Amino acid sequence: MENAKLGTKAVWAGEKDYLVHGATQVPVVLSVAYGYDDLEQWYEVATGKRDGHIYGRNTNPTVQSFEDKVKILEGAEAATSFSTGMAAISNTFATFLVPGDRIVSIKDTYGGTNKIFTEFLPRQQIEVILCETGNHEQMEAEVLKGCKILYLETPTNPTVKITDIERMAKAGKAVGALVIVDNTFATPINQTPLSLGVDLVIHSATKFLGGHADALGGIVCGKKELVEQIFDYREINGATMDPMAAYLMLRGMKTLHLRVCQQSKNAIALANYLKTEDLVEGVYYPGLEEHPNHHIAKKQMKGYGGMLSFSVKGGMNMVKELLPRLQFANRAANLGAVETTVGPARTTSHIECTPEERAAMGIPEGLIRVSCGIEEIDDLIADFKQAFAYVNRG
Repeated sequence: MENAKLGTKAVWAGEKDYLVHGATQVPVVLSVAYGYDDLEQWYEVATGKRDGHIYGRNTNPTVQSFEDKVKILEGAEAATSFSTGMAAISNTFATFLVPGDRIVSIKDTYGGTNKIFTEFLPRQQIEVILCETGNHEQMEAEVLKGCKILYLETPTNPTVKITDIERMAKAGKAVGALVIVDNTFATPINQTPLSLGVDLVIHSATKFLGGHADALGGIVCGKKELVEQIFDYREINGATMDPMAAYLMLRGMKTLHLRVCQQSKNAIALANYLKTEDLVEGVYYPGLEEHPNHHIAKKQMKGYGGMLSFSVKGGMNMVKELLPRLQFANRAANLGAVETTVGPARTTSHIECTPEERAAMGIPEGLIRVSCGIEEIDDLIADFKQAFAYVNRG
């Protein structure tokens, strides 16, 4: 398995130890408790001296199989899962930050993460410094002043901006900071931050990992000593992944490589088409050579992913006319699914923010986020063409 390629690992990794009765698929184990006739063995499992399970809030075989699969794909020592992606992020912060600490990040993080930075952490007397995304010199200067955590999201949601992971990881390590990357958009198929010097990688597993918009989950993976601390916090605070969700994640991840490759191909083709439309003011995709940090994306990513965004003339009024005309796109607050999904930032990634806050982050009201599905690209482009044609006639 160690020498297998990512597509093969996506299918096989992390499952063999959990198969029972000759089954070829990992079962859904719904038991809350696990019994032991030998009380000493029970004690050893409970204290971590022996592998096993005692209670569903702590661990579960189906969930553990999912954790093992992601751990192997990311090249991590350990992984622990959560009920949602935001639970993974918030529990990680809660594990390592205390009043008086300092965290450095970027302005363009996902809206929920940004709310933690701008509202929740300051309430706890934790200093938060948000730098211009892509301004590596500014980030390095702030990190040099000292920080407990350096937190990155690359590509960002929804403007798909890029940060040089290796460069910033070196800056963080120089001051003893914990370097964390949200790898949701890229997935381990396109980017492995741990190989670039990062300490922890976070995913909203709800998105590309699951891939079918039918299960919620989050996961953190990285160094064992760090993941164990996060597990200890999550175990007590209870943001546990449901076994059925873990099963759906496992099933979805078998096609992760196929899906992400197709979604990436669709995204670059759609981005190039959108540049030809007169009503489009800007197209944002790291795979485009004109993207401000395309050279960094090319260096640290194997592929550029299925996410792009574009802005239209006329702002929200134009968005309201255009999106309902699309036949092969869900207008919904999700991404990473097999179906193409579209929506403006005000109802998807940054619903928590005011228009002024979105503008300050460089997110115009006419920005549309597109999560490309696995449809035939000719059909997707034709669908967008007919939508633009309808709007132009009006």
